[in-house]
Amino acid sequence: MASMTLTEMRYITALDKTRHFGKAAEVCHVSQPTLSVAIKKVEQQIGAPLFERGASEIRATPLGEQVVAQIKRVLDEALRLEEIATQSRDPLKGPLRVGVIYTIAPYLLPALIPVLHSLAPDMPLFLREDFTANLVPMLKEGELDVIVLALPVDAPGIVTQRVYEEPFRVVVPAAHEWASRKSVRNDELNGQNLLLLGSGNCFRDQVLEACPRLQRAEGLAGSLEGSSLETIRHMVASGAGIAVMPSSAADPLVDREPMVKVLPFAEAANNAAASSASPSAGRTVGLAWRATFPRPKAIDAVRQAILACQLPGVSKAL
Repeated sequence: MASMTLTEMRYITALDKTRHFGKAAEVCHVSQPTLSVAIKKVEQQIGAPLFERGASEIRATPLGEQVVAQIKRVLDEALRLEEIATQSRDPLKGPLRVGVIYTIAPYLLPALIPVLHSLAPDMPLFLREDFTANLVPMLKEGELDVIVLALPVDAPGIVTQRVYEEPFRVVVPAAHEWASRKSVRNDELNGQNLLLLGSGNCFRDQVLEACPRLQRAEGLAGSLEGSSLETIRHMVASGAGIAVMPSSAADPLVDREPMVKVLPFAEAANNAAASSASPSAGRTVGLAWRATFPRPKAIDAVRQAILACQLPGVSKAL
């Protein structure tokens, strides 16, 4: 059979991943007929189908599964060749593909972009906001160069570096009984009308980890879900419940949102020194990239730019 092109290989892996011709074509930035014809051509060259075409789903055949597994190895090696070829170029020239999780992007990017542009004016950013569970595979497959997320991340071939520690705050309506308090204990959230992000969002998991009793069914009684931290903030202001938010999202509300009150957790409030080093309820934010990525100076520039940003409440890892 004739050699399969890298483009055809990418079409096949996209179809295997999405199990839908239209979605695969969208991922590959081509029309559906173009992708369908290319895959059909490969199947004709092989002499056997790679996919079962069902009414509601596309599924790889046993042969297709073997071919896809081999294609992934080939594409991984092709990516390594591309990275080797870029090593001799200026690492701060050319686009950098950056992924940022949803609960960091709206609060970090407005400050980060101008700082990074001043450090590396010839390095435009191609940005992707998404969940950690989606960004890490994209990083591993070479679709992204670096991601900003909450640590830890445990993935083979991925290097991480801590950038800052961020404490959590409790945000309550201005008329709430806690509004006059100076702090809140994490075990006091049990049974409250707690507003959480939906399942699958890592920040939801971090909140539950910081407040262990909430993980019991009775602790989450009365909890509601919001689609984003900004949506949750509006819900709190309306009196729908209370929320836990990172300081970068919560602290600015002190001056601009009179309908809510922002409170620290009691442990952090009672020990300022411990709070700055290791908040009792908070997260570690850092960078993750492939160990083989050939532009370490670009990663350093991103980290330097983040450290130069004035993010409320955070403790930077210098």
